[in-house]
Amino acid sequence: MPRDKLRLNIVLEKPLHRFLSKISKRDGASLSSKARDLIREALELQEDLYWERKAKSRAKTFHSKTALTHQAVWK
Repeated sequence: MPRDKLRLNIVLEKPLHRFLSKISKRDGASLSSKARDLIREALELQEDLYWERKAKSRAKTFHSKTALTHQAVWK
């Protein structure tokens, strides 16, 4: 039977496990759900960094004289 959620096994160093355990208890969450939430947040930050680098790269090649106006694009 297919599952909506996939499983992932990870190995943590003791200090990292203690910290994860502490914050999951603080937030009233299980270790796995807290780890999932933190991974999701880290991936979102990585995505933001990717798009920031992409925007900086595109900004270097931008020339206002050859750029299309808003009106030209949305005609």
